[in-house]
Amino acid sequence: MPSSFSVHKKSNAEIVQTRFKTSDGGERQVILAKPRTYMNLSGGPVAALAKFFNVAPTDVVVVHDELDLDPGVVRLKRGGGENGHNGLRSTSKSLGTKDYMRVRIGIGRPPGRQDPADYVLRNFNAKEREELAFTLPTAAEAVGLIASHGLEIAQNQVHGR
Repeated sequence: MPSSFSVHKKSNAEIVQTRFKTSDGGERQVILAKPRTYMNLSGGPVAALAKFFNVAPTDVVVVHDELDLDPGVVRLKRGGGENGHNGLRSTSKSLGTKDYMRVRIGIGRPPGRQDPADYVLRNFNAKEREELAFTLPTAAEAVGLIASHGLEIAQNQVHGR
């Protein structure tokens, strides 16, 4: 039976709790979360959930847009800088570390001299919406692979496409 998001009042986020089968035959509980804050303040809810569910920052996975990747490209990594991404900056500050996992979804650089902030906040055009039909399932699969098999195996499968 599919689950739906519900409000987690102690974190200011909406969550779904689910389980993934692991490569060793076990199961892992996974909490999917959507902060109910502006992106620039999303670290507070992420850290509150990590604390509430006793999840180490190194086990947190953040899915985010990435200007430095071409549209449609999905890449996984642990740690690194924020590259001007205020949501990542907030998460790093709130978790007290940059050493969490990331599922980076490429959106490309803005055309011409368009301000990057305006670019990331605008609506997707028709072509971009079509591309999302392929990109979002890949990103969702990447999260499942991380939960089931770990980051390195997930990277090998997703980056090999």
